[in-house]
Parts: sequence; C-alpha cells; structure tokens
Amino acid sequence: MSSATQSKSNVRDHVSEEEWQARVDLAAAYRLVALYGWDDLIFTHLSARVPGPEHHFLLNPYGMLFEEVTASSLVKVDLQGSKVMDSPYQINPAGFNIHSAVHAAREDALCVMHLHTTFGIAVSAQKNGLLPLSQQALICLASLAYHDYEGIALDEEEKPRLVADLGKKLFMILRNHGLLTVGKTPADALLAMYTLERACEIQVFAQSSSELQPIGTPALAKIVTQLSAATVGLGSQLAWPGLLRKLDRIDPSYKD
Repeated sequence: MSSATQSKSNVRDHVSEEEWQARVDLAAAYRLVALYGWDDLIFTHLSARVPGPEHHFLLNPYGMLFEEVTASSLVKVDLQGSKVMDSPYQINPAGFNIHSAVHAAREDALCVMHLHTTFGIAVSAQKNGLLPLSQQALICLASLAYHDYEGIALDEEEKPRLVADLGKKLFMILRNHGLLTVGKTPADALLAMYTLERACEIQVFAQSSSELQPIGTPALAKIVTQLSAATVGLGSQLAWPGLLRKLDRIDPSYKD
C-alpha cells in the first residue's frame, strides 16, 4: 500500500462519514480555486466546519499548493488553533485568525473562503469599492460588507472588528487585501466567490472606458428574488455537480 493510500485510509477510518464528505468537498473547492487561477501560491485559505457538536474546522496544510490538497491532508483544528487530530502539517496563522473569528461568530458560515485575486485586490483598493456595473455586482451588493486593512491578519484584537463589519453578510471586500465569502457549504462559498471575483473583473475591464453606465437602484432591490427564480431556488447546487465532474475528468485525487 502506498503512503498516500495509507494516509487516506488512516484518516477516513477515524472520522465520520459526514466529516469525510466535508473533507472531500473542501478539497474539491481548493482544487477549483487552483483551476481558476485564484490561488496565491500557498498564501490564502478556505475552511469548513466539521459536522458535529465540537466547534472544529478544517484548513489547508500550510505549504501545500492548492492543486495538491486532498481530503486526508486537510488539518482539523479547534477555535484556539490546536490540532485535534494528528497531522504532519501546520496551518497558516493568519488564515486561522480570520477563519476562527468568522466560524465562532456565524453558525451559518460553515465554509469560509478568503482569496487574494488580482481583480479582487484591485477593486478593494478603489475608494468606492464595488460599483453596480453588472448583474454579478448586483448579486454581491445585495449582501456586501467591507473591512479596512489592519496589516497581516495576526492580531487577535482585529477579530471582533472583522466580525462586526461582516455582520450577517455573505460577501466581504477586505480593503487593500482581497475577498472573503461565506456559505453553508463549500459549494455555496465557491459560487459566491466566483460571482464576486467576476464582478470585480468586469469592473476593472469596464473602467478602461471613459464612460460607465451604472445600474439603477430599483434593479438592486429585486435582484435577490430574481436570482432565486432564475436558479429554481437551488443556487450552487446546480453548478456544483458539474464542477465535480470537471475535477474528476482532470484529476480525481482530491478525494484521497
């Protein structure tokens, strides 16, 4: 038996089926972030709450490229950052600080995604932030928060301010830093990030024009209802199975 197979077997044998599914889904999200070119070497992070009464969550092994992340390599930690399952890997301390703050404050935020995409940072550095220039932007503006830059996220004192700024929103622009989304599943957080990243990309390209045509306020007021109707109320559940099929065709090792 190879070491990779042995590792997978050891982890899967010691977790519930629900946790293993959470691991597979989060590993898939990491691979999709890499596939779309949103990764920043090893310096961003996605997390998922482990099903069960304990407030444990999964983070990427620090130093592993997102295209290498697997279900069994994810590191399980508690809200103090202590590993609660043996792992040869460490976690990103800045990643822990951001994700532990959100997981502790938001019972509905079972998955938290934070990225340093080029377009996301470009918009985060603009005084007026995300503008109502596209349908994608309207979806995000319906539930968008901002948090001012305070340096690399290592300061415990920043956590309550970040949580207060996020409130109950699903999307957040971290000023001069990047993007953050939350969801009940990795699928939800990934679709939210896809939408926010696309909105930022469209804005940056649109700003190459001398004149912009913003969308009026009435459209923003009804976008949430329209989105639910357009996706038959399923949202990310429509796109996620296809994304997994795509990953399986390319490299199914995220399931290991």
